[in-house]
Amino acid sequence: MAQREIELKRGLRDVYFESTESSLVIGDVGRLIYRGYEIHDLAEHASFEEVMHLMLVKHLPTRAELDAFNAELCQNREVPQGVLEIIERVKDGHPMDVLRTAISALAAFQPDVDDVSHEATLRKGMRITAQTPTIVAAHHRIRSGNAPIAPDPSLSHAANFLYMLLGERPDDETARLMDKDLIVHLDHGSNASSFAARVTASTLADVHGAIVTGLGTLKGPLHGGAAEGVMKMALEIGEVDNVDAYLAGKHERRERIMGFGHAVYRAEDPRARHLREGSRRLAERMGDPKWFQILSRVEEYMRPYAERGICVNVDFWAGSVYYLLGIPEDLFISIFAVARVPGYVAQVLEQQDKNMLIRPQMRYDGPIDLEFVPLDQRG
Repeated sequence: MAQREIELKRGLRDVYFESTESSLVIGDVGRLIYRGYEIHDLAEHASFEEVMHLMLVKHLPTRAELDAFNAELCQNREVPQGVLEIIERVKDGHPMDVLRTAISALAAFQPDVDDVSHEATLRKGMRITAQTPTIVAAHHRIRSGNAPIAPDPSLSHAANFLYMLLGERPDDETARLMDKDLIVHLDHGSNASSFAARVTASTLADVHGAIVTGLGTLKGPLHGGAAEGVMKMALEIGEVDNVDAYLAGKHERRERIMGFGHAVYRAEDPRARHLREGSRRLAERMGDPKWFQILSRVEEYMRPYAERGICVNVDFWAGSVYYLLGIPEDLFISIFAVARVPGYVAQVLEQQDKNMLIRPQMRYDGPIDLEFVPLDQRG
């Protein structure tokens, strides 16, 4: 039986499956827009809480709205004792495995878990957003032999996360740098993990399940794992004088240079500039400029490849920021997750508000019309 000719769009490249109002990625000129606002304006002038409100409630908040939004986040930061006990049981796992396990467990403590109305999904999504930093920090403390640190309601989302994770209240500049990092990672069009979350949401599964799907996808080294790869590269290089020989060897072996190239951008990732400057200032303040100098030389070496659309991306500078703050490399993806969870919530809400089951097809290239042979007749 002949099949009709089917054009494949492998990886769903250039396939538009839905419309959105949440974020726009313009890859050829390197622009990122959240609900009409340039990422540069938001990163430089807004707080993460303001941008979360923009993405979840669809407009920048007034002072009163922001105060109410912050209050709701703060009062939902605690996680149930039962979830902390689960984290203790699985503490030796990768932080992303522990995070998705803990968020899945949170569903068992949510009485209206199956309510997929807009109001319920937003309320539960806000709670998960508030609890995600607590889970990441608690796991790191527990696996390090320390007791978890309770959230501090006087601190912002970013500052409280650093406090719970590292045990010290960050200074204003460090807190603002982490705030900016979370803003630029919050949402990014139909990226792999947000698309995965939307597929789950399209079945009318609960928001916990959709977020767990997104986190499972985010862990992959071709998605959320790139920042960890960049810092491993910098550590392998060791000194600025080693950069050229190291990268030349990579090219000779046709190995990928982490932190360059993107599935959509053919110009510099617009998010990169904010973390580049943050990394520079942090390195100066901490008296440890070596890693910034190494990465700057790597970026300079790779500049000719920009003509081919292989440009620096946000992950290139994010890893150096985390490393300078004393955050272990296996937590880098989890920090990405802290930022991206409210982005998943925004996309889940949008999917559910005009839902249609996402069910693409695949072209079958296997045999057809084989004759079945009973078991006792098979040689």
